Amino acid sequence: MTTRLAYFGPPGTNTEDAALRYSHGGDYDLSPIPTITGVGLAVESGMADEGVLPIENTLEGAVPETLDLLIHAQKPLHIRGEIVLPIEHYLLAKPGVRAEDVKVIASIPQALAQCRGFIERCFPKAEIEAALSTAAAVEEVMSRDDAAAIGNKRAGELYGANALAEGIQDRNPNHTRFVIIGREDAEPTGDDRTSIAFTFGHEDKPGMLVTALNEFSRRSINLSSKVRLGTYIFLADLAGHRKDPPLAEALAVIEKDCSFYRVLGSYPRYRENG
Repeated sequence: MTTRLAYFGPPGTNTEDAALRYSHGGDYDLSPIPTITGVGLAVESGMADEGVLPIENTLEGAVPETLDLLIHAQKPLHIRGEIVLPIEHYLLAKPGVRAEDVKVIASIPQALAQCRGFIERCFPKAEIEAALSTAAAVEEVMSRDDAAAIGNKRAGELYGANALAEGIQDRNPNHTRFVIIGREDAEPTGDDRTSIAFTFGHEDKPGMLVTALNEFSRRSINLSSKVRLGTYIFLADLAGHRKDPPLAEALAVIEKDCSFYRVLGSYPRYRENG
């Protein structure tokens, strides 16, 4: 049976790369959707079985749109998988355009931020233009003689762009974590991760977060990622599956004290060679 897989962005984006790697060897029908919200709506409505979205980057941190989607979706969406990819940015332009011709650099805000040092050193006077995706930026500059775009190698190949520079991200390694979302999460595999979001509301008492985290600590449950505070909602990635007895017990205790609580999903941990 064919799985309908939606992903954020047109062909040539890093999210497409993640979708291709995730679907490799399976029976998948890939559909690009131009917004993160659109991917969520496609999965919610049943137009897609699964969706692929970026959720965090080692240089720029979390992707707020993806977190907002998972936390505030009308019909709960669940993370059912993850994939981590190294990100290499290229400066791409129409063939014949030279570096000294570039007066405008276009890309998505995250890519521009990840290459901020390169831009300031090599194009300090360039005008910055935001695009809906790295691939859309590359497509746009192919009709211009004064612009370049930050995108990946595949986007350059798809649109026939020339690479003026490669590996222009400010630091290495530069990795982005992508999640596969669905209407249900995954069954336990023995090597899983669980993501949760919770808050204590307006009447929270001092020490409540420490008390909550101690529920994991005393059951030897590792937090495999940092706990973040975003719009007063705590986010945590935990080692284990929500159905594993120790984690299930800890989650049940924490839920009692929360004014908002949502398991964003339990899913197999990504292993590069797995």
